[in-house]
Amino acid sequence: GSLLLAVHFYSSPRAAPLIPSTALGALLVILSSLLAYAGIRRSLRNASLFLSLCLTISVFWCGYGVVFILRGQGVLNDTGDFRNALVPGLVTFTLALLIIAVVGFLCREVVLAMVASAVSLASAHEVAMHYSTAFGSSAVACNYMIVCLVGGYFALGRILYFLTKEKIALPGTDLAKKEMHKQIQPTSGSVNHFAVTGLILNMLSASVFGCRLLGVTGKLFIGQVPWLWAAGIYQLGICILSYRAMDVLTATFFGFTSILKFAGGYCLLYPIWQPEEPSFPTPFLVVFSILFAVLALFLTLKSPVDGLYLLFYVAYCIALACRPKGFFEGGPQGVDVAIFVASALMTLIHLYNAKASAKIPTGKVAVKALLARSSFLKLREGADLHAPYLGYSKYADAEVLGYACSVLASFAITMTGDPQAPLTTVVIPWVVVAGGILKLLSGSVAFARGKTLESSAFILYAVMWIIWGLTRYGGLYGTTRSFHTAVGIIAFMLFNGFIVFCTLFLNSAWFFYSLTFFLIAVSFLLDAIHALPAGYDIAATLIFGLVSFYCFLSALFNSVFEGSCLPMGRPIVQLSGVGGGMTKCLHLPARKASSVKRIADILKDGGTCGIPTDTVYVLVAACNRPDAVEKAHQSKRQAQDRPMSLWISSLKQLEPAKHLFSPLLWDFMEAAWPSPISLVVPRGEWVDFLGMKDSAKYVGTPQSIAIRIPDCSVTTHLIDLVGPIAVTSANPTGEADTTHHNQVYAKLGDKVDAVLCDGPSPENIASTVVDCTKIDSGNIGFFRVGIIPKSQV
Repeated sequence: GSLLLAVHFYSSPRAAPLIPSTALGALLVILSSLLAYAGIRRSLRNASLFLSLCLTISVFWCGYGVVFILRGQGVLNDTGDFRNALVPGLVTFTLALLIIAVVGFLCREVVLAMVASAVSLASAHEVAMHYSTAFGSSAVACNYMIVCLVGGYFALGRILYFLTKEKIALPGTDLAKKEMHKQIQPTSGSVNHFAVTGLILNMLSASVFGCRLLGVTGKLFIGQVPWLWAAGIYQLGICILSYRAMDVLTATFFGFTSILKFAGGYCLLYPIWQPEEPSFPTPFLVVFSILFAVLALFLTLKSPVDGLYLLFYVAYCIALACRPKGFFEGGPQGVDVAIFVASALMTLIHLYNAKASAKIPTGKVAVKALLARSSFLKLREGADLHAPYLGYSKYADAEVLGYACSVLASFAITMTGDPQAPLTTVVIPWVVVAGGILKLLSGSVAFARGKTLESSAFILYAVMWIIWGLTRYGGLYGTTRSFHTAVGIIAFMLFNGFIVFCTLFLNSAWFFYSLTFFLIAVSFLLDAIHALPAGYDIAATLIFGLVSFYCFLSALFNSVFEGSCLPMGRPIVQLSGVGGGMTKCLHLPARKASSVKRIADILKDGGTCGIPTDTVYVLVAACNRPDAVEKAHQSKRQAQDRPMSLWISSLKQLEPAKHLFSPLLWDFMEAAWPSPISLVVPRGEWVDFLGMKDSAKYVGTPQSIAIRIPDCSVTTHLIDLVGPIAVTSANPTGEADTTHHNQVYAKLGDKVDAVLCDGPSPENIASTVVDCTKIDSGNIGFFRVGIIPKSQV
C-alpha cells in the first residue's frame, strides 16, 4: 500500500498521473480489507498495539481509496473539492497514528512505531501540501518509502526466522519473546482491545464536521461521506468484536455512535436529491440523549472516565435536537470539536493502559471499592460473567442493543414525512440503521448464544423496520402499491402472532414486548392503506417505546449487576420440561477439565447428567449408585424394548472377568472398541466385577446387556473418574435423538442435575447395536444399524 502511494506522490507533479485515481482507490480499498483481516486475526493473540495500527490504517485507506475513486469518476470536479474531501480524514489519522507511534516507542515496539510515525508524517505533509504550494509531494513519497523499507526489513526478519528454524532473528522481529513476556503477566478479566479503534473512528466523524466549523474545509458535501460511512461500517464491526471480547457496554456504545455516522453521511448525500436541507425528528434525538445518559451512568460504574466521555454524546444529541438543520449547524459542530479532543485523549489513555505496566488512573479501583461495600448492588465479575443458561458462547449478550434499537426506531416514526419530499425528514438512517441493521446484528449474536426465539424475533422486527422505513420514508409506495404493502404487513403480523404465542413460555417482559409490536405493525398497515387516524402513530410508539425501554434497563442491570434488580418476569404459561434448565440445571463447558471433574463429582454423589459422546447426547448415572440409575430410568420413562446400556472406558475394567467371556467375543471387543458400536452380550457373573450391585436390574434385560467403550476423550475421561456408567439416550422415549446441549435442556432440563455442554454433536446418528449373544456359533445380528454400517462390523 505504501509503495503504491509513494509511486503516486513521486509522479503527481506530472501532467498525467502514473496510476489513475480510480485504480489507486480500488487497490487501496482491497488492501484495507486485507489489513483489517490481519489485525483481527492477530487480535486473538492479544497484540493490542498491532491490532490498533492495522485497523487504523485499514480505515484510513478505505476512506482515502473511495475519495480517490470519486475523483477518478469526476464527482470531485470543482476546485478545492478534492482538498475539502481529503483533509478531515488526513487530520484525524495524523493525530491517531502519532498517538500509536508515541505509545509504540514508549513500549519498545520500534518497528511498529516507525510505521505509525511515517504514515502520520506523510498525512501531515499531505495536509500542508494541499494548503501551500511550497510543500512538494516528494516529502510525502519519502515517508511512504520509509514504511516500505521498515516493512521489508520486518518481512525479511520473519522469513529468515522461519527458514533457519528460529536460529537467526533480526532485532525487533522476534515475536516469540514478546508473546512469552505477555503470558507471564497476570490476566485480570477480558480486556477489549478493539475500543481504541472505535475511539479513533469517533475522532474521524467529529473531524468532518469540526473542520467545517473551524474553517479548515470550505463546505460539507458528498466528498466527505466516505469518511463518515467507512467509520460507521467499521464501528459496526468493532461492535461485533466488542461482543466477542465480552464487553456489552462498549459494544452498545459503538452501536449507538455508528447510527450517528450513518445519519451524518445521509445528510451530506441528501443535497443530490433535494435542494433544501433536511430536518430532524426531535423526539428521536431526545430519546437518544436519554439512552446515552443511561449508558453513561452504567459505564461510570465500570470506568468513570469512560462514563464522562459518553456525556459528550449526550450533549451532542441535545445539540442536534435543538437545531432544525442538525449536522449543518454551528452548535452540533462545536460539540464535534470537543468530541474530537476527548476521543484523542481517551485513545491515548486506553492504548497506554493496555500496554504499559504503570497505568493512567481512570477511577476503576475507587468505584469498585465503593460498590464492594454495598449489599444491594454487586458487580458481575469472574469467569461465569456471561455464561448463558444454554451453555457457553463466544459472544456476550446483545439484547441491550436490541431493545435500545426498538426504542430509537419507534420514536423516529413520530415525525410524519412530507408526501411531496419524503426524504426531507432524516428518518431513513434512524429506522433502517437503528431499527434494522443493528437489530439484525443483535439477532445474529442472540442466535450464536443459542437464544433461538429471541433471535427470531429480533431478525423479524429488523426486516420489518428496514422494509417499512425504506418504503414509507423513501416514498417508494403510492396509492397503486399500497395493497401489496398491506398484504406484506399482514404476513408479518401473522409471524409476530406466532412469536407472541411462543413468548408466553419465555417471560412476561418478552410477551409484552412482542405484543406491543402489534401496535407498530397496525400503524404500518393503516399508513399503507391511507387510513391512519391522527395521533395513533404517537400513541403506538409511546407504548412500544416504554415497554422496550423497560426491557433495555432490565438487560443493562442484568449485564452489570448480580441478581435481578429489574426482573424480566416469570413465564405466563408454565409447562413441565420447558425452561427447566434456567433454574436448577448446571451448564458446564466440556472443553474444561474442571467441568468434567465437576460432572464426575455429581455422578459420584448420586446425580444424573447429560453428556456429549462420539454420536448423540446421552443421559448417564454411576453404576455403583442404584438410586441414581433408578432416577435416570424413571426420568426417561424407559420403554422395555430400549433398555439402559453399560459403558466402560477400557477393557482393563473387564480384565478380572476375562475368563467369563469366550475368546472369540473378547477378541471381537478388542477389535471393535473404542467406537460407536454397542455389543449386546449374554448377562453373567462378570456384571458383579463392575460393582453394579442393586442397579443391575435397571441395566439391560434379564438375558443380555449392551456394553460399549465410546470413541470420545471427554466421555472416557469421565468414566475413568467415576467408574462404569449406565447410559440411555437424552430424550423422552419415542422422541428424536438430542444432537445439541440446548435440546437436552429443553427436553430434560428439570430432570437432570447438570449438562456437559459441547455444542452440536459430531454425528446426528446413534450408535450401531450388534447382537453378540450367539457369536460362538458364528452368528451376529443387528438390533440397530447406526453410524457404523453392517459391512464394517
